Amino acid sequence: MPSLIDFRRRIRSVKNTQQITKAMKMVSAAKLRRAQERVIAARPYAARMREMLANLSQAAQSDERASESAWLAQREPKNIDLVLVTSDKGLAGAFNSNLIKASQRFIAEHPGAKISLTLVGRKGRDFYKRRNAEIVGEYVNILAKPTYADAAGVAKEIIRRYRAGETDAVYVINNDFKSVMTQTLSVMQLLPVNLEAPAGATAAPAATLDYIYEQSPLDMLEQLMPRYVEVAIFRSMLETGAAEHAARMTAMDSASSNAKDVIEALTLYMNRVRQAAITKEIIEVVSGAAAAG
Repeated sequence: MPSLIDFRRRIRSVKNTQQITKAMKMVSAAKLRRAQERVIAARPYAARMREMLANLSQAAQSDERASESAWLAQREPKNIDLVLVTSDKGLAGAFNSNLIKASQRFIAEHPGAKISLTLVGRKGRDFYKRRNAEIVGEYVNILAKPTYADAAGVAKEIIRRYRAGETDAVYVINNDFKSVMTQTLSVMQLLPVNLEAPAGATAAPAATLDYIYEQSPLDMLEQLMPRYVEVAIFRSMLETGAAEHAARMTAMDSASSNAKDVIEALTLYMNRVRQAAITKEIIEVVSGAAAAG
């Protein structure tokens, strides 16, 4: 049976751990507010840009040079680039494992395609580094405070590969921030752009819109598509960053509550052991006094 000293040492250790988890929860709460503000500011721009590019792509179909544009090509997805956005740190519950499992499911669902991975975040990079995976890009230590320049750096190789015909489609897997308690797994087709009108859009369907373009729609598409890819990746990084802080807040709050339960259970058991020891000593004293008398 453990001694009282062992119990006190264990309780002290759990209390120290509880202080750490509480501090991590507070740090994540402070970071979450700033990350949430950036996400909310980026969402409308990214959504409207995707809608605009879908409309512009349809208009560009009528251009006689459309068949020469890599952005309008609809190829059989034999080569797919998958962008996986995970966090650089752990201690966020099942946050990273859910993202990695989603990427594995995606690979399993496309058995006939060659999947090339672009890994943003240390956790995803470390996981696939230990496996026989085709990695074309890895970016770590940029999700703490991502900038548009970071997203442009990630998008640069993706854009080059797609325009050169080295890949037929590009998908992005990340966690979308919904609330502190909810993060939604997102698997989005980045390229080629979906020509259908976005679900829930208030505007008329793209086929019925009558735009007047000052430039050729195809020329505008060539200029705007790289920016669209950069914006989409930047939004995915912001979403994942905010979702990570929310997941860590929840995980650290749960860990603090569990530590409290462990401390209470250990204290109760320690008191029982101490009571038993005191009772034993009293019995020994009484027995010794009775024998001496």
